[in-house]
Amino acid sequence: MLQYRLALTTAENERPTDMNAKNEDRSLIAAPRLLPGQLDRVAQTALVADIRSVLTKAPLFAQTTARGQKLSVQMSSAGTLGWVSDRHGYRYEPQHPSGTAWPPIPERLLTLWRDLLPDARTPESCLINYYTADARMGLHQDRDEADLTQPVLSISLGDDALFRFGTSHSRSPTRSVWLSSGDVVILEGPSRLAYHGIDRLREGSSTLFSRPGRVNLTLRVVT
Repeated sequence: MLQYRLALTTAENERPTDMNAKNEDRSLIAAPRLLPGQLDRVAQTALVADIRSVLTKAPLFAQTTARGQKLSVQMSSAGTLGWVSDRHGYRYEPQHPSGTAWPPIPERLLTLWRDLLPDARTPESCLINYYTADARMGLHQDRDEADLTQPVLSISLGDDALFRFGTSHSRSPTRSVWLSSGDVVILEGPSRLAYHGIDRLREGSSTLFSRPGRVNLTLRVVT
C-alpha cells in the first residue's frame, strides 16, 4: 500500500505537523488507497471536456475560510450539493453563489465511482478544485458530510502535486506522495478522516492542459 513514490516528509515545507511526535509509531498513519494511472490519457481528456461543460454553468470562484482568509484554490461543484466556505463557515449548499443549481455530476465520474466503490452510496457532490502553480491546500479533514462511513474519491488531472497525509489526529506525523495526472486516491475506513493536503505542484509536469495547473475532482456522499 502506497509504495508508489512514497517518502517520509523531510524537506523544509514537507515536515510532519508536529516534529516532537517523532516517537509516535508511524505505522499508525492511515494510508489512503492510491490507484496510480487509473485513468489513461484518453479518459483524462474526455473527463476534462466534461468538467469544462460543468464550469460553463457553474464557473470557478474564490472562497474564504470562516476567519476571512482567502483560499488560493479556486472551486466549483457538480451534483445536488456543492461545498462552500465563507464567514458563515464550511457547509454544502444546493446552489452556486450565482443562484443557479449545480450541474449534474458527469456520468463518466459516476461510472468510475461505481466501478471502484460498488458498495458505497451514490455521490451527491463533486468538488472541483483548480490549482495554479502557487496554490496550496493546507492539512484538513473531510468531515462536513453526515455519513462519515462513506468514502471520498479524489481524481488528479494535470500537473503533479505533492499530497501529504497523516492520521485523524492533527498533530500526528505525516507522509507525502506525488500524485500525477490520472491518479486516484480513496479515503475510506481508517483513512476516511485522515488529515491531508497539497503542499506544492510540479509546474509544467503535465501536458493535459494548455498551461500549467492542476484540477482535482472529489466525489462525496453528503447526507
